[in-house]
Amino acid sequence: MLPALSVPRGSRSPFGRRLLVTAAAIAFLWIATLTTADAGSLRRVTFLPQWFPQAQFAGHFVAMEKGFYRNHGIDPVLLRGGPGLSPEEALRKGKADFTTLFLAEGIRLRAGGVKLVLVAQVVQRSGVLLVARKSSGIIKPSDFEGKKVSLWEHSRTQLLAFFRKHNVHPDIVRQTFTPNLFLRGGVDAASAMVYNEYHTLLNAGLNEEELSVFAMADHGLDFPEDGIWCREELCVRSPENCRAFAVATLEGWRYAFENPEEALDIVMKYVEEAKINSSRTHQRWMLARMKDLIRPADLNRPPGRLDRGDYDRVARALADAGIIRAIPRYGDVHVQDPGQE
Repeated sequence: MLPALSVPRGSRSPFGRRLLVTAAAIAFLWIATLTTADAGSLRRVTFLPQWFPQAQFAGHFVAMEKGFYRNHGIDPVLLRGGPGLSPEEALRKGKADFTTLFLAEGIRLRAGGVKLVLVAQVVQRSGVLLVARKSSGIIKPSDFEGKKVSLWEHSRTQLLAFFRKHNVHPDIVRQTFTPNLFLRGGVDAASAMVYNEYHTLLNAGLNEEELSVFAMADHGLDFPEDGIWCREELCVRSPENCRAFAVATLEGWRYAFENPEEALDIVMKYVEEAKINSSRTHQRWMLARMKDLIRPADLNRPPGRLDRGDYDRVARALADAGIIRAIPRYGDVHVQDPGQE
């Protein structure tokens, strides 16, 4: 608390003015000292979202802007996501402390020898789609045989499992960060997220009636998606940082869903700073769909928790599809409450 310094209210003397100036200077130095000490006590961490700024990461942006991370003692540095730096590379090379990954990708990396751990499973349902024009002849899964399909370079594990499950062999081409190749007729089908590319296709003028939409959730591949991952070494060395980052992020998501317009203001700030060509309307659609995936009506467990049954189902699907050879132990992958016994 600042010391009380009083000056007679009617004082006009040089001494009185000097005392006011001195009091102001002392107050400034006192506040500066407290601010510096507070900033110095924060633990610096780095975070890489797996894609460009958008409402898919609204919880993180809100937690930063509302001070939730600072309230938990950490000062996160936000790295720019996108095709330039993959989460896998960032974690392998120690370029980021935390990143977001789909559960299937995290399991694949852990099974491949990358020592990663999941500190919070944020998205509990799958929003992955395959979208095709009916005019291409794709109506049912078997129709993908021999068709040209674009998939993302990263996060394609679930889609490959879909093709292997239905024993089809499409001609797979690399999909960039826009669905333009599909829109121009360059491929018969494309991968899409229900909260992003699918809405973009509808906004581009395609009608739902002319599209065949294959939701992975409807084909036994309802894989939980975005989770917060870090290196196992970090979780062992600084469990308090892991817990703080997870808890503050979940607080950010709760606030975003309770205050969607304010959350959209924050999201658009990050979108505009990154010079991303997007609209508030599109981000509003995305935030609403993220709520469907993060807080489904039938969810009966605490936010951030990965259900053991979901883990076993995803891991078994990857093993059956030949994507991983051995299933990592659930307890080795998911840290239920880092920092707590």
